[in-house]
Amino acid sequence: MKEAKITLAEKAETRGKSAKPLLYVGMVSMSMLFAAFTSAILVRRAEPNWIVFDLPLELYVSCIIIVLSSLSLIYASRSAKRDDYQGVKIGVGVTLILGIAFIVSQFSAYGTLVDGGMFFAGPTSNASWAFLYVLVGVHLGHLYGGVVVLIVTLVNALKERYNSKEHLGLELSSIYWHFLDVLWIYLFLFLLLMI
Repeated sequence: MKEAKITLAEKAETRGKSAKPLLYVGMVSMSMLFAAFTSAILVRRAEPNWIVFDLPLELYVSCIIIVLSSLSLIYASRSAKRDDYQGVKIGVGVTLILGIAFIVSQFSAYGTLVDGGMFFAGPTSNASWAFLYVLVGVHLGHLYGGVVVLIVTLVNALKERYNSKEHLGLELSSIYWHFLDVLWIYLFLFLLLMI
């Protein structure tokens, strides 16, 4: 009996059909993780030793940076649909730079917390500070993955692989990056109101 051979077009179609659902499953898992963290904060906040404090300025700056990074990725996606290879390169490149700037601003926020005597652990630490470190740190871990994806996407953009007919890789990285953007805005607003 002869084995049926899969053509490249069929392989690409199968990949396209399975990639998005797998990404969505991962994003739901991440959402559940952060829902658990924010629920824990709501429960722990009721304790009498919870300390309310102002968020570092760098976290506000992070919001601006990540929103701008989503806008530049939207520009890249729209450029791909117009077969504008230069626009794709610029959009993805700017998004990558802004993603790295976001990471730098988050570490700067950690520095501000430490300088203010707000430590993650130790005899002078508090649960409210520890939760902030954990939320920001776990989000940063997912954002590192996003930066790696953006690097791969930029390499493919430089090879002019994204256009109106082929843009799955750009689309997947955009979905993930926009998810991280929305997740950060949610976390920031939650922290602003609850910590």
